[in-house]
Amino acid sequence: MPEGWHASHMATTKPAATRHPDNAPGEWFVDTSCINCGAAYSIKPGVFIEGPGQCVVAKQPSTPDELMIAWRARVCCPTASIHTEHPAQQPPDLFPEHITDTIYRLGYNARASWGAHSFAVLRPGGHVMVDSPRWTQHVVAQFESWGGLAHVLLTHRDDVADAGRYASHFGARVWIHEADRDAAPFATDIFGGDESTTLFDGVEAIPLRGHTKGSAAFLFEQRHLFTGDSLFWDFEEHDLAAWQDIAWYSWDEQRRSLRRLLDHEFQWVLSGHGASYGLPAQEMRRRLAALLERLAG
Repeated sequence: MPEGWHASHMATTKPAATRHPDNAPGEWFVDTSCINCGAAYSIKPGVFIEGPGQCVVAKQPSTPDELMIAWRARVCCPTASIHTEHPAQQPPDLFPEHITDTIYRLGYNARASWGAHSFAVLRPGGHVMVDSPRWTQHVVAQFESWGGLAHVLLTHRDDVADAGRYASHFGARVWIHEADRDAAPFATDIFGGDESTTLFDGVEAIPLRGHTKGSAAFLFEQRHLFTGDSLFWDFEEHDLAAWQDIAWYSWDEQRRSLRRLLDHEFQWVLSGHGASYGLPAQEMRRRLAALLERLAG
């Protein structure tokens, strides 16, 4: 069994898995070990939803696209809680998942980061990992096939996971805000304060104090904004959203911090928890302004 591989990714069901009663009847189900991290239902809508306290199957997958959603959710699940009633063959090439341009979702979400998504950005000056999946040879092999890993950017202390192990393996630089640096003592590069900072060519760090004291977003080429847990796309509302109930440091600070994003142009929001989505920059800014008005109210 490859290192980092979860039992749920094998062709058989985890022993003693208890099917959540709110799953739709049929082959696929979520068991009661689910921690409701949101990884499954933030990949794409249509198969999984947030049930009462846990994720459940809302609709049994029947189309090729729905089956791909189900399998990606199964591989992402940090607690190995997604199963089929009968042995099933996992399709190839689930991850990395191509999101847009040179952006990929890595999958293999880590229990240590409560199932947050992580991403790869392919760049001529050196490839980047934004937040970290759990350690697995699949991710290592993928970066090796791309030519290596130059930088690991950590949006905040919650989503460090196995970043240090990946950085050590590839000799990558690791970036984190000074207020959260104790969560990544192996970090090589520290930024601070509340003002935007250029880290390297085409990449800015935008501090977003609130979810944690050292939360930050990373903006690539004025197009792709990686937001950690500070801002996300809500498939159900089809709009931008932010969570008050997980603002561990300060909700008031988070609302103030998010206003800084109005000074930046971006077309994509790519979040650790919650969904990722793209819109024209003008429309994304309009929705951000509307969200800030709602949060102020």
